[in-house]
Amino acid sequence: MKYRVGVVGLGVMGRNLALNIERNGFPVVGYDLDEQKIVSLQAESKGKSLLGVRDLRKMFAALEDPRCILLMVPAGAAVDSALAQLSPYLKPGDIVIDGGNSHFLDTERRVREFDSHGIQFVGMGVSGGAEGAKWGPSIMPGGSLESWQVLAPILTAIAARAEDGEPCVTHIGPRGAGHYVKMVHNGIEYADMQLIAEAYDLLHRGLGLDAPAISRVFSSWNEGRLKSYLIEITANIFKKMDPDTGQPLVDLILDEAQQKGTGKWTGQNALEIGAPIPTIDAGLTSRILSALKLEREKAAMVLSGPIPRFEGNLADFISAVENALFASKITAYAQGTAMMMTASQEYGYNLNLREIAKIWRAGCIIRAGILENIMGAYERNPQLVNLMLDPYFQNALEGSQTDWRHVIQAAVGWGIPVPAMSASLAYFDAFRSERLPANLIQAQRDYFGAHTYQRIDRDGTFHTQWELE
Repeated sequence: MKYRVGVVGLGVMGRNLALNIERNGFPVVGYDLDEQKIVSLQAESKGKSLLGVRDLRKMFAALEDPRCILLMVPAGAAVDSALAQLSPYLKPGDIVIDGGNSHFLDTERRVREFDSHGIQFVGMGVSGGAEGAKWGPSIMPGGSLESWQVLAPILTAIAARAEDGEPCVTHIGPRGAGHYVKMVHNGIEYADMQLIAEAYDLLHRGLGLDAPAISRVFSSWNEGRLKSYLIEITANIFKKMDPDTGQPLVDLILDEAQQKGTGKWTGQNALEIGAPIPTIDAGLTSRILSALKLEREKAAMVLSGPIPRFEGNLADFISAVENALFASKITAYAQGTAMMMTASQEYGYNLNLREIAKIWRAGCIIRAGILENIMGAYERNPQLVNLMLDPYFQNALEGSQTDWRHVIQAAVGWGIPVPAMSASLAYFDAFRSERLPANLIQAQRDYFGAHTYQRIDRDGTFHTQWELE
């Protein structure tokens, strides 16, 4: 028989995607350098249109035209190495899909290289983790429209379904657009997770709530406008008890957050294209700071600060934290979507932000109820400059603003760091400011470097001799 998709790289994600593709009616042949992973795939092949091979030549011979190869290997040099192994067997018309978290500029380079040989290269973001890969992820494929037309039946079949039944996949745009949007997705994910962690810190250190009480708070939040996958799993995390000690497991986990690099890429690219993303940056910086565990332990012995002491109505403050978290999350999405709009112009991606919000509603890590409202915002105005200017989000921010400021003021008074919430409020305040103190910065630049400046009362470029005689 002929097989429809070849999967190269049978780690957790590759193997689960292979099972997903086969379950949805598309025969799969799999290959990996690790023979044990091939054996593991073969063990699941009974009664399935699933084949594991030890030879790339056999894999290509088993595939029907146009041959579709899904590459699931770690980003970076491993992708180039795998592509070098595949190249001798590829022919014009073949489609190679990189389903890992590759940097979008690497994808741009690979598209150019393969285009010259008549081979279509697709950079495809996949979000949802191992379970999502097996049962339905959110899928963000870039590349040519021709490749999308071939892949659409397969990707539509394996994608997650939103509550309205719509598949969480769409053609994102040309070349590296798919991996770019996945990168920004992960940046928003960094921000979202940090904001949730700060809310937890306020409830735990600020209010003195224990894990079961915090679980109940997050469970109630998940019934309202904060409803999301990350809020849901956070509520579950606080329920888990360590079988050895009987303590909440979360209290026994080392407070060092790790990262894989996509958040860093988001911050780096935002600087390159001039897109302000302070909440996303705070999420990244907080992970880096958390890794300084030894330094923090030493600092705790010598640097003093206030001891949190809550006085007031507990239920009212918990409600205020909920509003502060929601307002901050709005700004995180506003920063991510504004960044994608800037990148769309910079790289010629022609991104459809409504469709991107639509495919993030299920399967992916940042799936949340708020995405329905984001879809609505871009339906009302496809050229919306910033989400905060949409009537729904404008009203939401106005309604949360008092609590937002109160919670951050309380955190500062208690000495509890809330870098992401603070960055979110600062972004909101800066964006709504008709005049910022950048006029002084321009004067300073002209003073020490003769960089010139513009005036508000006349046209032209000016330089001043600032030294007083």
